[in-house]
Amino acid sequence: MISETVVLNFWKAMATNDFYKASEWLAEDFECYWPQSSELIIGRDNFAKINTYYPVCGTWVFEIVNICSSGNQVVTEVKVSDNNTNATVITFHTVEDGLIVKQKEFWPDSFEPPLWRRKWVKII
Repeated sequence: MISETVVLNFWKAMATNDFYKASEWLAEDFECYWPQSSELIIGRDNFAKINTYYPVCGTWVFEIVNICSSGNQVVTEVKVSDNNTNATVITFHTVEDGLIVKQKEFWPDSFEPPLWRRKWVKII
């Protein structure tokens, strides 16, 4: 199975909100690094638990905005919402033997653009 298909199937499983089912696309010794908080999730079971117990307002909805792949490396841009939180997640996936072995995930926060550059940009 090609790496991009593995990642697409992972996000499809995430959309069910059954995070144990989604973790079946992860290697047993999977690692997910969140650089912004310096946290490392080790193992598919910890991945499933942290997502299952995450405080949520409703069910999570995932919309793939962008996907780019080369060999065993896949990058996704996904909009995530639970009816209260609306976020974008950028994930760098490494796939080996049909499973995701590593992810590096960024959850960038929105911010107001500085006033000084308004004359050169369009606010959307």
